[in-house]
Amino acid sequence: MEKNLFYTENQEKLARYGKALAHPARIFILDYLARNLDKCCYSGDMAEELPIARSTLSEHLNELKRAGLIQGEINPPFIKYCINGKNWEEAKQLMETFFNRKIVNSSPKCCK
Repeated sequence: MEKNLFYTENQEKLARYGKALAHPARIFILDYLARNLDKCCYSGDMAEELPIARSTLSEHLNELKRAGLIQGEINPPFIKYCINGKNWEEAKQLMETFFNRKIVNSSPKCCK
């Protein structure tokens, strides 16, 4: 993979996490997993809660896994998922840093 010379590593990570958060079904999945930290969460359980096709749910789970926000374990015929705590905290920190910037209300006239 070619090294990017323009974007910082944190900008690329933030974009990856942002893309994973860019669909309400994925937000639902993360919320579901975060609310159920004390038990195993199986894709079948989420399919009963979320009114989408299992194949669509699987695609959303894969997107979250690619971003590193969740991790899964396959024990056929079951697949259980949980939050990836390390990356969850990293995404939280990157977003807090990004959105906590002080924006002075001195926009140019063209933006008013």
